[in-house]
Amino acid sequence: MVDTWREPYHVVIELVNKDCKMVEKLSGLGFKHMKVVDVRSSTTGSVRHLMDLGEEQAKKVPKELSAPGHVEGKSAVWLESKGCNVCNTILKHNAFLVNGKSMQDGVISYSFMVPTRDAYRGIIEDLEKAGYKVNVRKVGKFEQQLDVLTENQERIFWLALKSGFFDYPRQVGLAELAGKLGISPATLSEIMRRGTRRLLEHYFKREL
Repeated sequence: MVDTWREPYHVVIELVNKDCKMVEKLSGLGFKHMKVVDVRSSTTGSVRHLMDLGEEQAKKVPKELSAPGHVEGKSAVWLESKGCNVCNTILKHNAFLVNGKSMQDGVISYSFMVPTRDAYRGIIEDLEKAGYKVNVRKVGKFEQQLDVLTENQERIFWLALKSGFFDYPRQVGLAELAGKLGISPATLSEIMRRGTRRLLEHYFKREL
């Protein structure tokens, strides 16, 4: 794992964001009713939006806006754009978006992972300088819990858990998570395999 992820944090913030590029683009195409259900970063550097448009409007989405995961015939569809100032501010600090959800009155909640506390502070400072009133809802730091796993294994599991790797459906895949951490999917898979074995041996130690 690259050194930049030795002290990772999981952060959740809320702010009013009326500058969403995807909302702006769809409004320009005449879309009237839309809601940001989810926002995630991607390995291509763009931002993926899950937009609830209603079934009729969803049928009119231009193909060039569609992102992987777009399913025709659904009211909520995955679309892709360069991202707004908020998303790009988070991404430029070597962080990655876990998800973003529309709340009410234009407020969007963003959950993201950062490699260091300095990166977290930098994101907040840049957003506030840009005029956003940021409400920090949660800041969680990785701290090793037990001696069962190596520190690196436990950190990997913590990052995977917080980023939604173990959710159903997954919020981040193996290749995407590996790309964010700067390691190969094969390396990430092997670290998690060895860690899983250690956890199982510890759990079933009375039977071994």
